[in-house]
Amino acid sequence: IAAPMAGPGYSLVGGFSSLYALQTPGAPLISIRLTPTNTAMVYWPSPSAGFALLQNTNVTTTNWVTPPEPVTDDGTIKFIIVNPPLGNRFYRLRSP
Repeated sequence: IAAPMAGPGYSLVGGFSSLYALQTPGAPLISIRLTPTNTAMVYWPSPSAGFALLQNTNVTTTNWVTPPEPVTDDGTIKFIIVNPPLGNRFYRLRSP
């Protein structure tokens, strides 16, 4: 995984594998950053009641699912820690 890049409404960690944070209109800002242990943290503000984190390996499909990693809430942010995947993985927050 390479160093993270960020811009308005997105954050990206690139390299041999890619993690993308997709901003859903009206949802809290979701971001991704590299951790010191070469994993990635997908995070968003806490509280963010009514929003669930979803992932997909192909953004052109409707196969959005709940990630298998547990969500941690430290009172300031909610986050999951992700090992670098093979291929792409997209994340979004969605209100059911």
